[in-house]
Amino acid sequence: MQGGDGSHRSRNLNPKRIINESKGFLKEREPDLSAEESALYERASEMQAAQPALARQLLEGIVNDPKASKPPSPAFDLLLGNIYYISGALDKAEASYLKATSHHPTFLRAWVDLGILYYGQERYQKAIPCYTEAVTLGARESTTFGALAECLEKTGDPIGAEIGYIQALASDPGNVGWSNGLLRVYLAEKQYPRAEVMLRNLIHEHPSEADYWLTYANIMVATGRKLEAIALLEQTLATGVAGDKEIAELAGLYADEQLSAEALACYAKIKISAQTLGEARSLQLVRMMIADSEWENAQSLLDQVGAEVSGEHRREFLETEAELLMARQQWAPARKVLEELLGWDPMNGRALVSLGRADVELGDEAHATLAFEAAEHTKDGVRPAHIELANLELKNRHFEKSVSHLETAIALEKNPDLEDILTRVRTLLSNDASQAM
Repeated sequence: MQGGDGSHRSRNLNPKRIINESKGFLKEREPDLSAEESALYERASEMQAAQPALARQLLEGIVNDPKASKPPSPAFDLLLGNIYYISGALDKAEASYLKATSHHPTFLRAWVDLGILYYGQERYQKAIPCYTEAVTLGARESTTFGALAECLEKTGDPIGAEIGYIQALASDPGNVGWSNGLLRVYLAEKQYPRAEVMLRNLIHEHPSEADYWLTYANIMVATGRKLEAIALLEQTLATGVAGDKEIAELAGLYADEQLSAEALACYAKIKISAQTLGEARSLQLVRMMIADSEWENAQSLLDQVGAEVSGEHRREFLETEAELLMARQQWAPARKVLEELLGWDPMNGRALVSLGRADVELGDEAHATLAFEAAEHTKDGVRPAHIELANLELKNRHFEKSVSHLETAIALEKNPDLEDILTRVRTLLSNDASQAM
């Protein structure tokens, strides 16, 4: 999901705050305390905030007293675990919480706090049974359901996560963190209709949150509605909501629809880098810059892409690099790049045709002919190869061969300009035949 800050833990959970607040009693889910233990517990609780070191010393003495006639209440283990947690002694906190739940299996607060400890350490698989036990014991707080949902999401259980987020939102309907979590689940599972309903509500409630608009546009693209996505992102641009990400996405969609002028105008509004645009969009922009004769800008962005280009985009990078070099009439470097490209993809018809054109410019018609003839056997190179071969044969006054290549090219795709050239070459052929007689 673009929106909803899906890259890290929900901002709605503050583990230390929840731990601090967990010292209160839930009588139906608490271990029993004697009158003396109650007094000690209240004293330690009061000391926890103002004198944590003394509270820790007092509690360690209680839980580790070798002279005690009976084991101390698990409530002391919980309180000591909280002090350990707040001070950063997480291993000791875990041991204390485990001891509390072991001695009193229905100790709801201990299960919640143990879950929070695991959650805070991103040990989501371990947190799940803790939160599940807390819910079974009666926990109904939004934070418990939400944390459980996020753990389930992180561990690959989208159905459980969906249920958890819905329960969290039932307790706290306006919680953006849980809404974002549920939205992430819908997007990951491609439940686009449900995601759209949520996004419409979120945009209504948070109209200045650009990520929601961008996420909605991405859904439209994913469901084949690019023009709707363009209209939506144009709205963010007109209202001033759009940031660089939204503008870059709008520019890319313009480019997809062959609206190069609009795309370049959008890109001009933002600071461009290959890192922010990504390899695919950067190469797309380079090609538009080439068409607009922006050689230096195209070269600068292409250099950024080339510094870290992935294998997935290596072929496209080489094609774009060759296109730029040929546009700048740097034939020898272009030829070298094309040879590297053909090493990756020997039957790349467009590359073979470009290689032939470079050879023509370098005065090597023999190698150009070989390249064009190889391109004749490819799907994307057959027609341009026949046109280039027709040009070579015409240049060398081989009118009959030129006519043959032009006829083949026109048979593949009719073109008025080519038909006009064919008429002229046939006239030259006829004249040449008459002179021979």
